[in-house]
Amino acid sequence: MDEIKETVAAEETGGLNFVEQYIKEDLEAGKNGGRLNTRFPPEPNGYLHIGHAKAIIMDFGAAEKFGGTCNLRFDDTNPQKEDTEYVEAIKRDIHWLGFDWGDRLYYASDYFQQLYDLAVRLIKEGHAYVDEQTSEQIAAQKGTPTEPGVNSPYRDRPVEENLDLFERMNKGEFEEGSMTLRAKIDMAHSNMHFRDPIIYRIIKAPHWRTGDKWKVYPMYDFAHGQSDYFEGVTHSICTLEFVPHRPLYEYFVKFLADESYCPRQIEFNRLNLTYTVMSKRKLLQLVKEGLVRGWDDPRMPTLCGLRRRGYTPESIRDFVNRIGYTKYEALNHIELLEHSVREDLNKRATRVSAVVNPVKLVLTNYPEGKTETMQMDSNPEDPAAGTHDMPFSRELWIEREDFMENPPKKFFRMTPGKEVRLKGAYIVKCTECIKDADGNITEIHAEYDPETRSGLPGADRKVKGTLHWVSVPTAVDAEVRDYDRLFSVENPSAEEGDFRDLLNPDSLIVREGVKIEPWLADRAKEGDHYQFQRLGYYTVDPDSKPGKLVFNKTVGLKDTWAKMQKK
Repeated sequence: MDEIKETVAAEETGGLNFVEQYIKEDLEAGKNGGRLNTRFPPEPNGYLHIGHAKAIIMDFGAAEKFGGTCNLRFDDTNPQKEDTEYVEAIKRDIHWLGFDWGDRLYYASDYFQQLYDLAVRLIKEGHAYVDEQTSEQIAAQKGTPTEPGVNSPYRDRPVEENLDLFERMNKGEFEEGSMTLRAKIDMAHSNMHFRDPIIYRIIKAPHWRTGDKWKVYPMYDFAHGQSDYFEGVTHSICTLEFVPHRPLYEYFVKFLADESYCPRQIEFNRLNLTYTVMSKRKLLQLVKEGLVRGWDDPRMPTLCGLRRRGYTPESIRDFVNRIGYTKYEALNHIELLEHSVREDLNKRATRVSAVVNPVKLVLTNYPEGKTETMQMDSNPEDPAAGTHDMPFSRELWIEREDFMENPPKKFFRMTPGKEVRLKGAYIVKCTECIKDADGNITEIHAEYDPETRSGLPGADRKVKGTLHWVSVPTAVDAEVRDYDRLFSVENPSAEEGDFRDLLNPDSLIVREGVKIEPWLADRAKEGDHYQFQRLGYYTVDPDSKPGKLVFNKTVGLKDTWAKMQKK
């Protein structure tokens, strides 16, 4: 329903979402000299996830659409949590999505001196003061949305004393948490963010770019709008949780801006996805506690995890365009994301044969020692893909699940006495199955019809079942990692208790001894996409090495989203 509403809204505004409509109106009105400059401002304290992709696509996409520019600015105002590892990972992810910032790479730390100077100006003009209360005391004095706050006992300190203390804070004379610099606004304001917000705190950790120069660091609400202004950003596009922060953004930026240029903040809804969490804290917890294999674990919603799993940038951009941008929060279905991935991979993935749970099929009337070469379509959706050769022999591997001795109705795979087609090859009829002492099937026997080879006139004879296969003498062993939902409930963030208790124990199943055709084994390289016939889409994992290919299951063939839409 949310997707339908957004489509209708976009059609009514000429295909523009509401953010783009605001931008269009500002440009037509000649605001900021008719310029458009957006920015993407990640904190370098973690890896980007698919929620960030929605922001990236908006920030860079709007700039592209209207002929503007987009900056990449790292919000590096907390040296205790930041790392260059995250900086480089964020750059990689943005490039992977298909965007580039050109020569517009910035850091909030580029403006530390300007921000400090502005803070000094606020103190001199009576708009800021040094508070010696603890964070708990300050929080207690903030009041409630219906009750005004209480002034700090340090609120009316003389300007000279505030200047001296702030300077000494930056020299490292005071311990972390002992003092903060607060803006002096209104402790009775209806917007809690206006009740003398903290704009600087003491952090004595060295900064990865500025070293030990600074001992005080600006808070987000103070640094963000001013950094936008220093860079020439015209439209600061954020998510909905920043709506109550917008008046404070405008309050601070007005100390710098005038009628000729002033950044504008616009908010849109976050990307929330079923069966996953987007909280940086929770994702970090999963990594640190070894509950996943790392930030790039294919079960993670991180962009590096989705990339490793085999999701394509085109599919993610398509998904974001489908869900759209609105002013109300929504929980988006992971089935729609998988639908976008499946549609994209259907066009590009080479079709190959792989048997993940093999059992041997012996064609008893096929000549021993004989080998034929069958031509297999590489991708019916791509006329340029052509065909590739696949060896056929007396002994084949088929899926164990494709045989039943006593099948139910509408089981159209292999059963005693019935015919099925081996894809791209012959029609065969099962004659018997061989079992071990425990009753487990170890081998299936069948006879082939030599007149029904694909491509010959006899191939026109119809049978209901078609099975994929791999020749035993030329099969190559591989490892397959089957991935499922990371969480077992649709909305883990809404559940009470420990979110870790909601993890899906079957989110990863590792299958050794998967049989793949030699053509695939000879050509597969890291990141390649394949459709395993009748099984799903798979991508070659970086763990692959000579003699051992590893495949990640990207998405199955079953289109759950299409079925959901029909209900």
